[in-house]
Amino acid sequence: MKTTRINRMKRSWLGRQICKLLGEERGAVMMEYVIVAVLIAAACVVAVAMFGKTIVGMFDVAAKGASADHSGAKTALDETQQQQNEDASEASEFHDSMHK
Repeated sequence: MKTTRINRMKRSWLGRQICKLLGEERGAVMMEYVIVAVLIAAACVVAVAMFGKTIVGMFDVAAKGASADHSGAKTALDETQQQQNEDASEASEFHDSMHK
């Protein structure tokens, strides 16, 4: 019922002018997919930016542990954990400054 009224309205001169003014509905679905894809890409960029150093550090620890360089792996692990703690305290300070 509602779609027939809309189609009837689109056939009139006023309806055609309104459709020209507001734009067509055909591309709306594609735009929704584009918006979702952009949001997913932005989330991936943010995740890599936030966790990139940590992931690289953990792979470094794993590579040194697998190559029997256990003292190097321990050193790399300690450095990675220290960096994580520094980043966490910096994030906490930023959070506290934003919520004052």
